[in-house]
Amino acid sequence: MKKSIKTGTILLAEPFMLDPNFKRAAVLLVDHGDDGSIGFVLNRESDVRVDELVSEFPEFDAPVYVGGPVGRDTVHYLHRKGELLEGSDEVVAGVYWGGDYEQLKFLIRQNLIAPGDIRFFVGYSGWSDNQLAEELAHGSWVTANMDANYLFKSPPATLWRQVMDHKGNAFSVIADMQEEVKHN
Repeated sequence: MKKSIKTGTILLAEPFMLDPNFKRAAVLLVDHGDDGSIGFVLNRESDVRVDELVSEFPEFDAPVYVGGPVGRDTVHYLHRKGELLEGSDEVVAGVYWGGDYEQLKFLIRQNLIAPGDIRFFVGYSGWSDNQLAEELAHGSWVTANMDANYLFKSPPATLWRQVMDHKGNAFSVIADMQEEVKHN
């Protein structure tokens, strides 16, 4: 059965993936097309705040997440303020990617964007034109539907398990599997 992937799909790493960049990762695809795919790992929180990482950024108590192994010298953001932030691209209902950076800083200074409205990422996850399809065919990823609450309400440490469990049936059993094989 061919797995359907599109912008807005969540990729859940298969439970025993060894790649440390994606072990138990939940990746939101923000762009998927003939030229490849771009996504952000939603559950790899760092201990750095965005205002500590980015110079001339307003004081803002929001952590930075590791979006993936590509472009670790870039900062990206997902948010729920698409109606306020010009140039935002809607990924799925209630989740937007990017937007005017200077306007973002202004909206933060005016307290119109709060830490719970936005998530910052260093780097991203990227796949060439057929790479992701091949990884899906090999069983490296399980696909799931995105819900804005996963990004803005769910604790990152339990996100992979939560999304897997919400798929139901056998996936609920997978969600309960321990990370170490010897514990299963």
